[in-house]
Amino acid sequence: MKVTRQQRSREQIAREEVGHTDVRRNAAILLVGAFLLAIFTVPIHQHLAEYGVARQQDAAYIPTTMTWQDDWPHIAEPWRRESWTFSSLFKVNRRMLQSIAAFEDRLEDESAFGQRVRPPMQAGLSGLLGVGNEEAYVGRDGWLFYRPGIDYLTGPGFLEPRQLARRAAEGNEWRAAPQPDPRKAIIDFHQQLAARDIQLIVMPTPIKPTIHSEQFSRRFDRTGPPLHNVSYSRLLDDLAAAGVRVYDPTSALHERKLSSDEAQYLATDTHWRPEAMEAIAADLADHLRRALNPDSAPDQGLRREPTRIEAYGDVALMLDLPPNQMLFPPEQVTVHSVFTADNQFWRASEEADVLLLGDSFSNIFSLEPMGWGEAAGFAEQLSYHLNAPIDRLVRNDSGAFATRDMLSRELARGRDRLAGKQVVIWQFAARELAVGDWRLIPLELREPPETAFFVPEPGSSQTVQGTVQAVSQVPRPGTVPYRDHILALHLVDLPDNTEAVVYLHSMRDNEWTAAARLRPGQTVNLELHSWSDFADQFDGINRSELDDWELQLQEPAWGMLLP
Repeated sequence: MKVTRQQRSREQIAREEVGHTDVRRNAAILLVGAFLLAIFTVPIHQHLAEYGVARQQDAAYIPTTMTWQDDWPHIAEPWRRESWTFSSLFKVNRRMLQSIAAFEDRLEDESAFGQRVRPPMQAGLSGLLGVGNEEAYVGRDGWLFYRPGIDYLTGPGFLEPRQLARRAAEGNEWRAAPQPDPRKAIIDFHQQLAARDIQLIVMPTPIKPTIHSEQFSRRFDRTGPPLHNVSYSRLLDDLAAAGVRVYDPTSALHERKLSSDEAQYLATDTHWRPEAMEAIAADLADHLRRALNPDSAPDQGLRREPTRIEAYGDVALMLDLPPNQMLFPPEQVTVHSVFTADNQFWRASEEADVLLLGDSFSNIFSLEPMGWGEAAGFAEQLSYHLNAPIDRLVRNDSGAFATRDMLSRELARGRDRLAGKQVVIWQFAARELAVGDWRLIPLELREPPETAFFVPEPGSSQTVQGTVQAVSQVPRPGTVPYRDHILALHLVDLPDNTEAVVYLHSMRDNEWTAAARLRPGQTVNLELHSWSDFADQFDGINRSELDDWELQLQEPAWGMLLP
């Protein structure tokens, strides 16, 4: 009888072979040894590095990477306030998950092995293969691009119903979902200002690939039209229908590029060049004159002085390349700092008719810690061309809500920052339209809150010891296009049983400070100053606030950590 053999499938063969794999003893030992070496190399290297630092400082060896259990006083705080309830249980769970996620980020950032390996590996990838990282793309001719900007152009329309629904569901156990529709926030802000007879001018600032797409890919021609997200034109139409005035610099920047054959944006930074920014400030000033008639105002005596600046771009820093790398060398620009009649740097005036709300595009040549000069930014140039004072509230990050939130807190503290204003200019990077949190924020003028929070008198300082009750989130160095960051701290157990909200530097030049590692329950020594003494200098720096809204309303102090 003829026997036919059944053909076996590839899956059956694979299961049989995997289940009966023969490995020689020497090969097994080698594989196990390599596996254990890979697992233990990183923690052993980390402990040896920390031990070496402790020996150099002649101090006791204490691991610097704190665990999530170190946050337990902050995690369990809802139980102290609300006892054992279902509500407090969920709050504790959210805080624990948030703390574990933050601990994992700290492990990655503070890894000595990673800090040693990442820069040369990234230099090889960028130099040989033109590969960036999760935050930066390598373009053509030495240009770099911030990934969220590319995502804004290539992603789905930010006003498409499916995209709005997807973003509205992006929250998790410890982070609220964003309000994704910019039209709601802009129109609501317009209506609140109109109720006080204040005109809103919205200024969505085009991002670098909108104007210079040819520097990202050779598929684009430099004479081609500027690029925007597919929903951008619909946004402009809907805002116009609602009576919102929009000043869009896209056409002016594109025409400048074509007529001058010069770059309008920095090659290795997310922001525009000073010449482009100054031209837009002059053009906006011409538009404002019709509303303000500032020609009748007295001459402010403002003057400008050129300064040559050389600096690395923020996207180049996000690549985390070796120090002094020359793959993407520093760029040189000439900024024009604005001075008053008494030879002082220009300063904002709360009595001005115009209030500018802006993000890092307004700050880039104004805020010295950003590395591109001082008193030469968008507000200064606008004031110079208007020949009139300007008030400003600026913050480097989160242009969708940060400056409106700052304005709202000013009003809630009883300070009417809108008094006497005729125009509010709201400048934000266009990429915020697709990724920002467009939450609705009320503008309610309240009575100053009664408080027992401690703040030194302006011009004075005081050394205190207290306990950290809560601390705001700090970004990982290299994950945001800003070199500096300020955190907020809730400090308790101060003398006379008082407490304080304190701002401190948490990141400088893309490196965490000691304040970034503060955790609830720690006892700290601080030198406190009035925040009003430092607001002009630091208010524009990217800052995170405490979760508690009532704490956000308290008058903050400025702090410096002491040994």
